[in-house]
Amino acid sequence: MNTEASKKAFQEAQSLIPGGVDSPVRAFKSVGTTPIFITEGKGAYLKDVDGNEYIDYVQSWGPLLFGHRDEAIEAAVIGAVKHGLSFGAPTLAETELAKLVVAFFDSIDKVRFVSSGTEAVMSAIRLARGFTGRDNIVKFTGCYHGHSDALLVEAGSGAATFGNPSSPGVPADFTKHTLLAEYNNIESVKKCFADSSDIACVIIEPIAGNMGLVPADKEFLHELRKVCDAHGTLLLFDEVMSGFRASVNGAESITGVKPDIVTLGKVIGGGMPVGAFGARAEIMAMLSPEGPVYQAGTLSGNPVAMAAGYTALTKLKQNARVIAVLNERAKRLVEGMQSTAAKYNIAMQVDTRGSMFGFFFNDKPVKNFKDATKSDAELFAKFHTGMLDKGYYFACSLYETGFISTAITDEMIENTIQASDTVFKEITNV
Repeated sequence: MNTEASKKAFQEAQSLIPGGVDSPVRAFKSVGTTPIFITEGKGAYLKDVDGNEYIDYVQSWGPLLFGHRDEAIEAAVIGAVKHGLSFGAPTLAETELAKLVVAFFDSIDKVRFVSSGTEAVMSAIRLARGFTGRDNIVKFTGCYHGHSDALLVEAGSGAATFGNPSSPGVPADFTKHTLLAEYNNIESVKKCFADSSDIACVIIEPIAGNMGLVPADKEFLHELRKVCDAHGTLLLFDEVMSGFRASVNGAESITGVKPDIVTLGKVIGGGMPVGAFGARAEIMAMLSPEGPVYQAGTLSGNPVAMAAGYTALTKLKQNARVIAVLNERAKRLVEGMQSTAAKYNIAMQVDTRGSMFGFFFNDKPVKNFKDATKSDAELFAKFHTGMLDKGYYFACSLYETGFISTAITDEMIENTIQASDTVFKEITNV
């Protein structure tokens, strides 16, 4: 496949933008190739600057549940734009979208909209600290909650330890209140509480999508809820990625575990920049201007984003079976690829949650980030490059999750599986 125009575009971008991209994973470094530059998307497809088309299994990293340029969402955006791009003042659209979000989530009485998932999590943690009067938080290795300073922490040896910054530019003092635990390991969480009596919240992706797709075990989440309750600590579910993707009612409807605070993003913007955090009324009452915890944003509740999100969630509400149908396709995809991999003696672990899917080239099940790092990164890079060359666009990192949209048909799934068979054959030289 010819990608010369993308290569030239990348060279020019690198002279003007650090690394040539505005978000690091887009640089394709982990797969060892040059990123493709996109000109447009339609339905299930992307088109690049060379004119190549790809079936898109990234869907803008999750927001596009109904594919690119869904007619209803596109019309809502155009309609909103005709009234103005931004007001910095209240609009009815915010209230209407808030009604939908609250109706979907049992754990949310009130919600506040922001402009990104990073902002939602950052604000939710400040709210948790303000509500509890405590400083420390617990996060899990391999869970990504945006790039705010307190959450850019890597694990050292041991199950639970105070975190050190994992990026230059983040002072150690900013992360000294962040404790680390191992995903799906309740003993590591208990150790955090043994180390500190000042824990405001435990933040977790209940369906992790940033170490590959690694759902938390139900039993683990139930125990986590008990530990938080015993210590008067808030439990924060980060569903920026999984919200309305894994389930229309959030991870609590899948696991039976009710969080105290939920962060959302992606689908609730329908492709526009958006984030949100919500909780029961008692907690949200702490938020300014009702309470003393300050949070603000000029573009929060942007009317164009609200229109797109309202349309997306309304479509989802009107067709409750969407997630189940997409899960069937997601399972067919990964199980089909797993079957073809087995033909060539390639070990592959797969999983799905709703319209999310993931796979690891690993001979053992993946339960946490340590397990994920034992996957074959070189094989993943070869597979990614091979599939891209055949017109299939997968996430460009083995630590990312894939997404199915309603625009992806059963026929596309079958064609993808057949293409994977060819790629595995080429990789193994069989």
